[in-house]
Amino acid sequence: MTVSPDRPELARGTAALCSLLGSSDDLRQPGVRQAAERARDLLRSGAGADTIAECYESLDDAMRRAGDAGGLINGSRGAMTPGLASHIRVAVCPGPAHCSRLERARDLLPAPHCAVNGARMRKGRLDPGQ
Repeated sequence: MTVSPDRPELARGTAALCSLLGSSDDLRQPGVRQAAERARDLLRSGAGADTIAECYESLDDAMRRAGDAGGLINGSRGAMTPGLASHIRVAVCPGPAHCSRLERARDLLPAPHCAVNGARMRKGRLDPGQ
């Protein structure tokens, strides 16, 4: 699935899913792991935007039932810090199911793992539009 510009909530959801899948603590909650893995599998298979949106809603519900008041998208997962300058190096999504997740890329450390696409994120510079 490629996130279309008219569905920015899917990009935020995909970034939040990637961060969630990288957090073993959040996945320990009942029902959250199964919903997150289903969403990841749908993204990898290229499912449609409506199917992905429904899956994100189910995952959000599972997270809230497990005690995460922020749910999938309203929490701090995948959020970007405002005011970043364009010279900052970041790790960005490497795969065909692009998400808006950005992580600070430290020069001496490898890029973090993207749990959605199953590969390391790639390093780059933060663009002014991001």
